[in-house]
Amino acid sequence: MGSIFNTLNIGYSGLTAAQMGVNTTSHNITNAESEGYTRQRVVTAASTPIYSAPGNVGNGTSIVDIARIFDNFVYDRYTGLAGDKEYSDFMESTLKELSTYFPEIDEVGIKSDLKEYYNMWQSFADNPDNDAIKLALAKQAETLSGSITTTQNKITALQTSLNEQLQTSVSEVNLLAKELSQINISIATAEGGGAFSANDLRDKRNSIELSLSKLIGSNAINGQIESNMKIDSSSNENSGSYTLSVNGFNIVDGGTFHPIHISSANNSNGFYELSYERQDGALIPMDESIKDGKIGAILELRGSKINENSQGVPSNGALQKVIDQMDAFAAKLIESTNNIYASAHVTRMESKIVDFDGSDPILNSSLNLKTGSFDILIYDIDGNVTARRTINIDFMTSMSGAAGSNSIQGQIEAQGDDNGDGNAKNDIDDYIDYNWATYPSGENAIEFVMDPSYSAKGYSFSIEDKLASNDFNSGSNFAGALGMNSFFDGDSAKNINLNYKLRDNPTNITAGRAPLTGDNTLALDMIQQQFEVYDFGVGSAVYNSTIYGMFDVIATEVGVTTNDAILSSQTITAQFNATELEYSSVSKVSIDEELTNLIKYQTSYGAASKIITTVDQMMQTLLGLKQ
Repeated sequence: MGSIFNTLNIGYSGLTAAQMGVNTTSHNITNAESEGYTRQRVVTAASTPIYSAPGNVGNGTSIVDIARIFDNFVYDRYTGLAGDKEYSDFMESTLKELSTYFPEIDEVGIKSDLKEYYNMWQSFADNPDNDAIKLALAKQAETLSGSITTTQNKITALQTSLNEQLQTSVSEVNLLAKELSQINISIATAEGGGAFSANDLRDKRNSIELSLSKLIGSNAINGQIESNMKIDSSSNENSGSYTLSVNGFNIVDGGTFHPIHISSANNSNGFYELSYERQDGALIPMDESIKDGKIGAILELRGSKINENSQGVPSNGALQKVIDQMDAFAAKLIESTNNIYASAHVTRMESKIVDFDGSDPILNSSLNLKTGSFDILIYDIDGNVTARRTINIDFMTSMSGAAGSNSIQGQIEAQGDDNGDGNAKNDIDDYIDYNWATYPSGENAIEFVMDPSYSAKGYSFSIEDKLASNDFNSGSNFAGALGMNSFFDGDSAKNINLNYKLRDNPTNITAGRAPLTGDNTLALDMIQQQFEVYDFGVGSAVYNSTIYGMFDVIATEVGVTTNDAILSSQTITAQFNATELEYSSVSKVSIDEELTNLIKYQTSYGAASKIITTVDQMMQTLLGLKQ
């Protein structure tokens, strides 16, 4: 049977258990605000009894474990929704920023400038010889082009900022993942033999898992999940093998770390591309595999697929779509305006820089040329048309070639009687000189020049597109595509501007085709342009709309996308808050509950102390009997 010293040991075990309870409760209280901390509880059990003839005699209490109150199922939902929330929050904030670049609802911005631009053409048509109106029209054209360029620059700057944030975020993922692999080694060492759980290390691991989920939407996969009913009905935790993956790419395998490679070395625009390093050292692209967390949102906005055939810019992404739409809007405004303005009489026309060989079929070039035809007209000093020749464009037409060939040069230089007067010396081939110009830089352009002898007599020429129907979009677009006698310079939203010659001297802007006082036919076409329907190509999509309508499409899609992001963020936030509350109720420290436990353990400690005091009095009695 048990001795008096055994009774003393029972009291001592009670003191030890109570002291451990006070220590653990104090640990909980002091870490109540520590990020990622999970509350702990002391698990006790009756010690192995002493076997005796009358029966087993109790031997006090033993501390079995100090366990975390942790529900792995709730935590998995919590980390998953944390990644979703980070994704939706970042999408919302970025798209809200994008939407501020399109303040059309307040009657300011590009659309307002576009309306005023066409209003100035109306004023010019009413007063075609007024130099003051020419100056005002030039200023408004610069204002419009400036608004388009400024907006595009803001969008590209936002995209660049996201690209830089991508690099920062991936670096943070790699640092956290490396730290996680080291913690896994520490946990394996601390829990060797399976006797105890490394609670604080597991807390730190869970905290890193949460951060990684927010950053990249990672998913931690552990071994067997085991429940712990002794401590709490909802307490369960996994043990065994450990893997942290991102949509199938394992970036942490136990104590092994696989870094995400990020590089812009092969991209002329500095866009970063992500890849995963296999064990054999091979790099596998993973940009399109990341769909969650902040990085997933960045790639969704910036674009995750780099188009190597388009100078290394993304071929997808919310921001890239707006950039492409803005470029399509500006390019069509430039081309359609220049195609009309080429009908103004001049003595010299020169194209923009061309990127094809003179002998190549021009319809195979990157220019927006179509099958069809255009007319070259010659005006005398009185504004009379003295010659007209139709130049045809088909799939075999090139720019340069021998006289009489199917080339543009050949058709211009071909002998013909363009005015039907039987005179072979006053036709298009006599008036116009074609020149395939090569500049010192090695770049090429096309030049149409009035013969100096005729220019000295007051002759001039123009180009008029021949329309297959009444639609301005039904012609060949030759002058617009090449920028012959252009009103706008540039080819995109980033570089659109009033032609440099007209900027230098706006009084050279003309309202009419012929050199006649009061001619406003060109200005009237410019006014009509705003009502014409054009094809706006954006990637594989084609928008058939007016210039106003195309800009409305851009602004509306930005607004709708932003509104969808706001609604999605609100929904996910509500789900996240509910799950976070559930997770907190299981694992987070409740100060009120811990203070109650502190009182409980204090009382237990006092009761165990009473056992020691009682044994002491019993021993004093025994010693007194001996005396």
